[in-house]
Amino acid sequence: MIKIFDVSQIKKIDGCTIVNQGITSIDLMERASLAVAERLVRFLDPNQCIVVFAGTGNNGGDALAIARILLSKHFKLHTYIIAPDERFSDDCLVNKECLERLTDVKLIKENQDIPQIPEDCIIIDGMFGSGLNRPLEGVYLEVVKVINASRNKVYSIDMPSGLFVEDNAINNREGIIRAEKVFTFQFPKLSLLLPDSASFCKKMILVDIGLCDKCIKEEETNLFFTEKSDVVKLPIPRDNFSHKGTFGKALLVAGSYGKMGAAVLSARACLRTGVGLLTMHVPRCGVDILQTAVPEAMVQADEFAENVSRVGDNIDQFTIGIGPGIDTDNKTKDLLSDLFDRYRKPIVIDADALNIIAEDESLKNKIPPKSVITPHPVEFERLVGVVSVNGYDRLQKAKEFANRYDVYIVLKGAYSAVVTPERKVYFNSTGNPGMATGGSGDVLTGMIISLLAQKYLPQNAAILGVYLHGLAGDLAAKSKSQQGMLPSDMIEYIGKAYRALK
Repeated sequence: MIKIFDVSQIKKIDGCTIVNQGITSIDLMERASLAVAERLVRFLDPNQCIVVFAGTGNNGGDALAIARILLSKHFKLHTYIIAPDERFSDDCLVNKECLERLTDVKLIKENQDIPQIPEDCIIIDGMFGSGLNRPLEGVYLEVVKVINASRNKVYSIDMPSGLFVEDNAINNREGIIRAEKVFTFQFPKLSLLLPDSASFCKKMILVDIGLCDKCIKEEETNLFFTEKSDVVKLPIPRDNFSHKGTFGKALLVAGSYGKMGAAVLSARACLRTGVGLLTMHVPRCGVDILQTAVPEAMVQADEFAENVSRVGDNIDQFTIGIGPGIDTDNKTKDLLSDLFDRYRKPIVIDADALNIIAEDESLKNKIPPKSVITPHPVEFERLVGVVSVNGYDRLQKAKEFANRYDVYIVLKGAYSAVVTPERKVYFNSTGNPGMATGGSGDVLTGMIISLLAQKYLPQNAAILGVYLHGLAGDLAAKSKSQQGMLPSDMIEYIGKAYRALK
């Protein structure tokens, strides 16, 4: 897992690296700048106009070093330093003097010094990095406004200038660079993984700058970024003498009149993820639909025609999931309460099952321990009864909720976050905007139920399920396009997602 750190920890690791590796701060700056420049040249055309905006701190030093490296590779660029008081950090000043030996470097001290940016230029933003802790103002704010108004592609170094590393609730959104790509050093930065930053960072690219492994290992955090190397260890090997009972029995309570598609998607995803036996509990109106669309699943018919009202007595043999397409009818509310009373093993809870819990405070305390709930942000806010100020605030509430009710939360969205009862957070690295369509969550629910039934621990079921779900979506998007893919396409790529892990 890649650790995610706060500003003070990042600074500490930088200092620790300098001491342990016997280098100077300017050496580390040069190493970081070379690493970013190597990435940048993949996206830059040597014949294209490039404009570099640097600050006077260490992020500005990075930008000036990158400008020098690009010049050595015969790129054409114009460099500006925003320096209203001309106070430079030591390392920034060194790189300024080095660059001035090669080309003209202009200072922006006042608003009138801000240049007009040609339409065909790429902008490299190196004004402020991860150390910023207050909204931009003065000439810095005006430069950001000019850059954003230019509509040119912007590549930011470490952070989009103006964006704080964690909580941006008090920030001025007009004073934050809107970057096409952010080349961030070594670790993801928390704010880049939150939905509020979507317009400031279209794509995050991690750049390894060789920070000390020992320093990173010793620094504690509860925030992590899950990559393929972490997930390949999770799948449980299959024995040659396995049989269908080996891989568990799942019971999925799903569907209502007009919403049987959700049940079908969840059922198919559950089976594709490898469960041994799947039983669907659906209203009578959905029996023929399930038997036709998912012949591999067994079907229990509820006594009611249009909604589910009660599951049978032999439920302890199953791993249970509930929610896709069930509606919030009173009979369904009674079913959920009764299920919580009679079944105390982990359950996967999604969709309208979460909306029912949100309306009845007593149900929260009845959720079986270590259950996995899979809300999207609006469903989660219904659960906690408060609209979040921003993504950071929502994440804090999720940690509190997971700890208080002893559940795992899959907070869905870009970089879906798995939040544990111990307040740890695992951000996911797979997935794409094509998955933002009705039914995608039903697929995820089926996948996590399947993994739980196969005896995965709830945390591993959530992390692996979310990763495979996103990877299946990525594979489907390559074939179908993001615009043209359907949740049913994702299901067909679950097998290929498994294969990709090998």
